[in-house]
Amino acid sequence: MRVGYLGPHGTFTEQALLTQADLASAELVMFGSFPAVISATESGEVDLGFVAIENSIEGTVNVTQDALAFETDLLIQREVIISVQLELLALPGVDLAQVERVISYPHALAQCRRFLREHLPNAQMKAANSTADAARLLAEEDDTTAAAIGTALAGDLYGLTALASDIEDHPGNQTRFVVVAREGVPPQTGLDKTSIVIFQRADRPGSLLAILQEFAARSINLTRLESRPTKQGLGDYCFLMDLEGHIADELVADCLMNLRAKQADVKFLGSYPAAAENGHEARADVSESWREAEAWLEALRGQIRPG
Repeated sequence: MRVGYLGPHGTFTEQALLTQADLASAELVMFGSFPAVISATESGEVDLGFVAIENSIEGTVNVTQDALAFETDLLIQREVIISVQLELLALPGVDLAQVERVISYPHALAQCRRFLREHLPNAQMKAANSTADAARLLAEEDDTTAAAIGTALAGDLYGLTALASDIEDHPGNQTRFVVVAREGVPPQTGLDKTSIVIFQRADRPGSLLAILQEFAARSINLTRLESRPTKQGLGDYCFLMDLEGHIADELVADCLMNLRAKQADVKFLGSYPAAAENGHEARADVSESWREAEAWLEALRGQIRPG
């Protein structure tokens, strides 16, 4: 199995991927951007793609979400969530007063606005393809007036030192990654998430409310709801949604069927195991509860008299 991910070595993407034993043991193939990973997955160059989709501070990684929503028919297979700690890296011997330029991935720069405003208010910001690529560029350029925002791992890999650690604005900073494939829906686990894109057929008063009522009527919890331009015209938006449950759940299936039939066009992005603390234990508890509930229901049905 070949798995594509964002390189070079030392990215948060690599760090997250290596937490998954089955993926870490596969043949890993590095690419220069998330769209390149998605394109390689769609073409069959790799079997799976591993990409960032959301950050707790900066929100959606738009290049990933837009590619999945508008440009491909890939399906999400699982999600992985890791905590993000960022460091300000520089060449050995450089101190903070020398830094005139800061290089990093745009999301990482945005996650450190407060630190940069307080300590490097006059520094120029420069975008890189990844935090690790920023560290690599800094090491190659041998620039004593520049620093990079990246991981401790990237600093070690490229011979840089940390001028400051944990510089992210919020200590609860986390990034969510997803594994995508050309086809297939993972089996129901009892602790699942479903991702969809909803395109309104008509922009009229109450249309979003009518869509949301389909979920509320079935007590389906939405864990994410945001709008994105459809790229078809100014003011034309679609809705990106994550909801608790699996397409194999009767209530989820009924909700999506009613949405598609009555309210809007629905693009299915996948049903997959949700990342959660003690996820295996939670899934086992849910499965046991299902078995007990099923046995209870069958006992009741067994009392129905023949017609």
